[in-house]
Amino acid sequence: MDRRRFLLTSLAGALGAPLAVEAQQAGVMYRIGFLPFSACSVPEAFRSALNGRGYVEGRNVVIECRAATGPNEGLSDAATELMRLKLDVLVAHGTPAARAAQRATVTTPVVFVTAGDPVGNSLVTSLARPGKNVTGMAAMDPIQVIKGVEFLKQSAPRITRVAVLLDLSNPNHGLQMNEQDAAAHALGLELRRIDIRRPADLDAAFTAMVHQRAQAVFLFPLRIDPPDTDRIVEFTATHRLPSLGLVDQQYIAAGLLLYYTFNRAEQFDRAATLVDRILKGANPAEIPVEQPTKFDLVINLKTAKALGLTIPPSLLLRADQVIE
Repeated sequence: MDRRRFLLTSLAGALGAPLAVEAQQAGVMYRIGFLPFSACSVPEAFRSALNGRGYVEGRNVVIECRAATGPNEGLSDAATELMRLKLDVLVAHGTPAARAAQRATVTTPVVFVTAGDPVGNSLVTSLARPGKNVTGMAAMDPIQVIKGVEFLKQSAPRITRVAVLLDLSNPNHGLQMNEQDAAAHALGLELRRIDIRRPADLDAAFTAMVHQRAQAVFLFPLRIDPPDTDRIVEFTATHRLPSLGLVDQQYIAAGLLLYYTFNRAEQFDRAATLVDRILKGANPAEIPVEQPTKFDLVINLKTAKALGLTIPPSLLLRADQVIE
């Protein structure tokens, strides 16, 4: 074989190999499970991030979503049902979902999103080296809780009693109590915690807030649907209670005064990157847990005006979004 023919043959082989691999990969249909925090809805940010990495639903990926029909315990049944579908990766949103996913499988890779204290909740051995079939995006809740208390006090300097609505069956909520207590004490605030595990608990919560003469409301994420979200916001408006939530943006749209939490789009974008790495062969045990780098503060000036509050200019400058 002469030199020219050898080079042409080698070049054809070099070009043909990637094409063959691409053709093989094009025939693969990946199956991703999604275990949500509450209602069965796959965030558009996650779908978009997957799409940007070449995963198109119906072409090379299927996303299966299952959700609990009741309290947090129902997540285990949903996770077990998802595992029967022979998933390539299971994505779990929130700490209770992550723990349910971990219980459901020790072999299928699990990527959690917004899970609080992954080490303390025994999801991973360490952030740098998870050591199991689980990795994902952590939520830096102590920072959120501390700054959230400060922002609420800055917005309404006269408040002294704050009702804290949380779900004590969510292990992540309980882990934040010491940080929240310390921040509140430094600001002269008295916290009254009210346990809400299901929508049916709301009426008792409203009664407790009235009885405790709450002057403001601090919201942790709750497993409730939009109509119940509206009920909470309506209660704060009726009783003229400044409010801050480490919650979904639907609360601020409904009329919550302050919204402060990690940027969810960033969380789901990074989660899609982790899913992509795992589908390409990476071992989740060796993929470090990532932490959020961006937090969003949104201030609803319409609500502030209705409550007769003047938001300090320093806080307005700190805000990522102001609703007027």
